[in-house]
Amino acid sequence: MSSKGGGGTALNRRNYRLASDTDKPKVTGIVNEKLLSDYLHHVFPASHLTCPPLASLRKPLSFQDLGAHLERLLAEGEPPEDTRDQPVDGRLGPLSVVLDHTSGFEGLLFVDDDLLGVIGHSNFSSIRATTCVYKGKWAYEVLISSQGLMQIGWCTLNCRFNQEEGVGDTPDSYAYDGNRVRKWNVTTTNYGKSWAAGDIVSCLIDLDEGTITFCLNGQSLGTAFSNIKMGPGVAYFPAISLSFKESVAFNFGSRPLRYPVEGYRPLQNPPTADLLRAHKLLGYIKTVLSTTLDTQEEKVVEKDSACWSIHGEPTTLVTLALIFNYFAPLMCKVYLVEDVLMNFLLGILEGGGSVDEHPLIQQLLDLFWLLMEDYEVNECLKQLMMSLLRAYRFSPIIPDLGFQIHYLRLTTAILRHEKSRKYLLSNVLFDVLRSVVFFYIKTPLRVKEAGLEELIPTTWWPTRFDKEGKDEMESKDESAEERLRRRAYERGCQRLKKRIEVVEELQVQILKLMLNNKDKGTGEASRYIFLNKFRKFLQENASNRGHPTALCPPEYMVCFLHRLITAVRSYWDEGKRKSPSSISSDEAYVPPQLFYNGKVDYFDLQRLGGLLSHLKKTLKDDLAAKANIIIDPAEIQATSMDDLDEDEESGAAQRPFGAVAMGGALARPSWLSSPTLGRANRFLSTAAVSLMTPRRPLVPPEKVKVRTLAVEQRTEEDIEGSHGNDGLLLGRPLEEPDQPITEKSLLEILDGIVMMYNLSVHQQLGKMVVVSDDVHEYAVALKDTEEKIARCPGRRSDILEELQKSQKVFAEKLNHLSRRLAWINATIYSKEKMLDVYWLLRVCIRTIEHSDRTGSLFAFTPEFYLNVAMNSYSALKNYFSPSNCMDELPGYEDTLTQLAAILANHFADPRIVGTDIKDSLMQALASYVCYPQSLRAVERIPEEQRVAMMTNLLAPYEQRPWAQTNWILVRLWRGCGFGYRYTRLPHLLKTKPEDANLPSLQRDLSIASFQKPCPSLLLQRHMAELLSLDKDMAASFLNSVLNQLNWAFSEFIGMIQEIQQAAERPERNFVDTRQLKVCATCFDLSVSLLRVLEMTVTLVPQIFLDWTRPSAELLLRRLAQLLNQVLNRVTAERNLFDRVVNLRLPGLESVDHYPILVAVTGILVRLLVDCERQGVSRAAAVLLSDPCFQLHSIQHLLGEGEAPPTAVALPHATTGPAAGLAAAAAPVERKHFSLRAYTDYISDEEEQKVKQMLNLLTEESKQAAASTAPTSEEDLCPICYAHSISAVFKPCSHKSCKACINQHLMNNKDCFFCKATITGVEDYSKPSTS
Repeated sequence: MSSKGGGGTALNRRNYRLASDTDKPKVTGIVNEKLLSDYLHHVFPASHLTCPPLASLRKPLSFQDLGAHLERLLAEGEPPEDTRDQPVDGRLGPLSVVLDHTSGFEGLLFVDDDLLGVIGHSNFSSIRATTCVYKGKWAYEVLISSQGLMQIGWCTLNCRFNQEEGVGDTPDSYAYDGNRVRKWNVTTTNYGKSWAAGDIVSCLIDLDEGTITFCLNGQSLGTAFSNIKMGPGVAYFPAISLSFKESVAFNFGSRPLRYPVEGYRPLQNPPTADLLRAHKLLGYIKTVLSTTLDTQEEKVVEKDSACWSIHGEPTTLVTLALIFNYFAPLMCKVYLVEDVLMNFLLGILEGGGSVDEHPLIQQLLDLFWLLMEDYEVNECLKQLMMSLLRAYRFSPIIPDLGFQIHYLRLTTAILRHEKSRKYLLSNVLFDVLRSVVFFYIKTPLRVKEAGLEELIPTTWWPTRFDKEGKDEMESKDESAEERLRRRAYERGCQRLKKRIEVVEELQVQILKLMLNNKDKGTGEASRYIFLNKFRKFLQENASNRGHPTALCPPEYMVCFLHRLITAVRSYWDEGKRKSPSSISSDEAYVPPQLFYNGKVDYFDLQRLGGLLSHLKKTLKDDLAAKANIIIDPAEIQATSMDDLDEDEESGAAQRPFGAVAMGGALARPSWLSSPTLGRANRFLSTAAVSLMTPRRPLVPPEKVKVRTLAVEQRTEEDIEGSHGNDGLLLGRPLEEPDQPITEKSLLEILDGIVMMYNLSVHQQLGKMVVVSDDVHEYAVALKDTEEKIARCPGRRSDILEELQKSQKVFAEKLNHLSRRLAWINATIYSKEKMLDVYWLLRVCIRTIEHSDRTGSLFAFTPEFYLNVAMNSYSALKNYFSPSNCMDELPGYEDTLTQLAAILANHFADPRIVGTDIKDSLMQALASYVCYPQSLRAVERIPEEQRVAMMTNLLAPYEQRPWAQTNWILVRLWRGCGFGYRYTRLPHLLKTKPEDANLPSLQRDLSIASFQKPCPSLLLQRHMAELLSLDKDMAASFLNSVLNQLNWAFSEFIGMIQEIQQAAERPERNFVDTRQLKVCATCFDLSVSLLRVLEMTVTLVPQIFLDWTRPSAELLLRRLAQLLNQVLNRVTAERNLFDRVVNLRLPGLESVDHYPILVAVTGILVRLLVDCERQGVSRAAAVLLSDPCFQLHSIQHLLGEGEAPPTAVALPHATTGPAAGLAAAAAPVERKHFSLRAYTDYISDEEEQKVKQMLNLLTEESKQAAASTAPTSEEDLCPICYAHSISAVFKPCSHKSCKACINQHLMNNKDCFFCKATITGVEDYSKPSTS
């Protein structure tokens, strides 16, 4: 017998009975005999059938004969023993109905321990139950955990399923599919409603009438099938087919049906006898709680049970002990816990008020721990929490969220009990349950059923859009009716938000109870139990990124993160009030020593400097010097051996889950359990691989590090520290201030919050924006339809009728979406949630700043801190706006500047080695310079940091990802270049950028590319100074830009040649979408490289025109050569470029004459018009001397020269699935390109400069033609045959022009002709002939 807690003397429940001694007086020793008899008769009243109703005729009752009396009472009404567990007519199979995990399945499946929950793990897996029915009316329920592709229903034993055909796809199977809203029986038709995660589907079969019906959350969807096959040999099993990672849980009757249907029986019989006993015993307990003994008046007195206390009269306690002899074993059964105990406890809280006002639940839990065996109370609490969580998750949404509030209040009341809380934290909440579900507020898919129409009676959506389709935020132009609608909608949103806040407050209370670190009366404080479980939860989600079924759903993570932030900040600020020297939560950060002292396990997550094992070896001296941490050589050796083991184990670790023996114990995270139940240890597979026993465990065993304790072994002292022990903050570097921050356990939880955001929260924030995008798209469509109705001629009633139908559909969809968006804005994108994400951004910024000060130890910082800093800023900018404005955030300008400094300092930081994180930093910086506010923040960082950033941006493009660098430079220039003030290209104004499926930072960059130009003159000045002063940097940078331009444009021309050839072939042809995307990318790169050259020519023209600089002439000749090539390819009449542009292929929308010709024009205008006279002469001479120069290419810019061409139809081009080429089948006659046509983009001044340039080149070409003497072939450069020989090589004396040899020597020192090493190049002039 284990000891009992909760106060009072421990009672041996099973053997408790007062001794009987006839020699002793007739007194119980507690109260007198008559009063005790009256009390016991009051608590245990006998039925009128067995006992006289008059008190005077009743037999006296004492504790000695109470047991027999209670046995008689409990036996009344029970069915005879021999009639129990008899087979039920109409049903075949085991009495306990579960999923058939031995033979009744097809495909790969995970099945829970209780054989009621299942997760699909292959294309389309099927499984049936162990029991079938052949007559009568039967029902079972399915709890939908994910709303994907599933078919639920009934099948016969003859049905044979495979990976393509499941329940409903064979003649004798019938299914409902709420994902596609259809019913299936070989053929399919529309049926029912769409289901969502958290719904309950009831499956009903009537084998008397031959019908099958389905219900959704208790509402009948109508008869799905009638006249189903019946007769001898036909029996139906419950069955399901589900696709990969979809999950459900069945209830065949092992628990009370949530939505019972009159006349239909559950497949599994309810425990009727046990139910009867449990309800009787509960009635006795209620009577005891509401009764007291008045020993002075010697009578039994009624009282309010809410005031009952366990520390009352011994008579009451002995009475309860006898009741619990029978009651406790029943409370280990899930059906009875859910139907009897949970409803009783919920009834206690029904009166309203705060949970604190209902102390009875605390007293009852004390009673449970006192009078029940430990294993009994443990099982009872486990089943109670499982029932509560299941009820919370699968409760329908109603306007006041009453169901959710009801279940959360009881959860809070239970967790307020210290001993129960610690048991649940240690053994249940994270180990068995998806306890994070308690912090989730699901979004209703069906607005009407959720009552949002009553809560938000008036809907509103944007009705004004600019020419690019964006919402116009100014409300000054809205009509009075629009203003009233918007305000009514906002009031409805506020009502909804207040109701949701009630639920959120309860969820925060639950977390605060779990984070209590003062409850040390019964062992370790709750916070330290929670902390270790929380860390393991993070480990499971971080180490299973490749297995979606093993992860906590991101929608749960979002809600959990916000509640955890609120609870942590509350405790943090409470500590600040008690210890004023510590910092407030507004200044929170994670100290850098957590990253390298081994006290916190980051389970092999990537560090900025690479792998932890590598950093320990290379930075062990720095750790000793800066942090006073000594790395044991044995640990380094062990780590090295672990690295080798990891290489050997990589094959086993990467093997699919299918390589697990059927029925074998699988070490899997709790998230792999379906809806709410325990770990799913059975892996079912019909593939041969399931019969193999893996050579190694599926999950490699956790490696033990010498200086790191296993998570579950840590104690409060290991975390908080003690005298002479800094706990988690061991190894403080000198750069870190010696100031208390907060309780160290909160620091580790904060670190976990940052990790949570990185794991899946940011991804989910981006996903939910889709609803807002849908509202925008439907609003634009509705406005367009209304405009068409207004323009529709009265005689076309047929068109008008169709337009009005479309208008009605769009309006109904907008009504639905606007209410759903109100819910999402309240739960995910509210002002409070925005402040949470902003707080997280500032935490990451301060953490990175503190880590950066440690010098080389910065390499130990986990990569996810930089990722969260970048992603949280992206979320604030793109996901929360326009519902909330970033400018209103406290300290927003300073935060922008701090983040700008981080991006500028670290995008080329040699301490950061990961390719992905370096790319992310570059993308974030590229996005940062696209917006005026953030660009100004970059300009506010210290000058030395700005100059260092520009120096890194101007490094040669070779051997590094240069496209993003080039993009950054282009954005700094955009708005200053020739015709470069546009937001979107003229021909793309009416198209929508396809960026919905891009990763966060890439999507951010895609959005940023359509922002209005915001050039930075300050950063341009830094660039000009650097290129002007450092001649070597200027030469290497520009040579790399010219090399990349040559490559990009050549690749582009090669690809459009292939596309044109495909279009001209007579047979049906296809062009890969990926090829089109690469082609468009090469074009965009060419344009951006030309813009960087324009920027350089404008800011530092002397790089090309000051021929005292060693590489100036070569750079100018290379530039002229590339410009002529581009002009000739793009402006030639009826050329390849023209034809491909006319095709207008999807994916090549950005390919057009305007962007590339305007960029080239900008460079030529800077060289030939804006420069000083000598520079203009040099530029013109070099341009004209290039053999590729054609004057008509310059004339083409202003629409001069030859007559406009007519596009020629390309024969037999057909549309393929990847890209349509049939667009050229009926081409439109295309006007000749001319800058004069773009009056909104080209200013009059710019047009005049182009005319001036054309006149100059016309005159210069005439003069050059008149003065050029014929050159003999012998005097031409033998390499290019374009220029005269002007250089001689030493020592071999071979000759060429200067341009050829200078370009060759950039990459090679060997002679063109004899391969001798060239030691020098001298000028050469042909000797005069006498």
